[in-house]
Amino acid sequence: MKTATNLSPRYGVIAIAFVAALIFSSVPARGAAWNGIEPLKTRRDEVVKLLGAPIGESPDGVMRFNVIGGSVQVSFVNDRFVTAKKLRTELAGTVLEIVLQHEHSSDTPESLKLLNNHAFTRDETKTSTIFRNMKEGLIYTFLEGMLRTTRYTFADDQLAKARRY
Repeated sequence: MKTATNLSPRYGVIAIAFVAALIFSSVPARGAAWNGIEPLKTRRDEVVKLLGAPIGESPDGVMRFNVIGGSVQVSFVNDRFVTAKKLRTELAGTVLEIVLQHEHSSDTPESLKLLNNHAFTRDETKTSTIFRNMKEGLIYTFLEGMLRTTRYTFADDQLAKARRY
């Protein structure tokens, strides 16, 4: 007795496409992370644990650290930001933005392959060029063609999902 099933290869492709769509649609929104620090996720004590003691802190809570190649400023979500953006209250105290200031970077828009990357919008002034990808929360600033700052912040989707309803 033969019980062979003759399913078309098309059904296999459809099943694989369905599973892939299911997996990718359930991936949580994430902002650009740096050195294990992620916006709207990482808390102040975790930042200190990862980067060590700050070299300074501003009255509004921005912490400054020395790192190889430059310095880092980490700002945090405060109660005013939570209220203004109508976010869940437990997000207060998490990282809002990481600003990496490069002292002697040799990176250029070309070396980072930003010129033809359509995920980034480009703004230019006389001395600076800024590439923004707010979908991922990543901003590069170039002065006279050389990378000077990299900003890691929350992704657009991440902020929308952080709102209280």
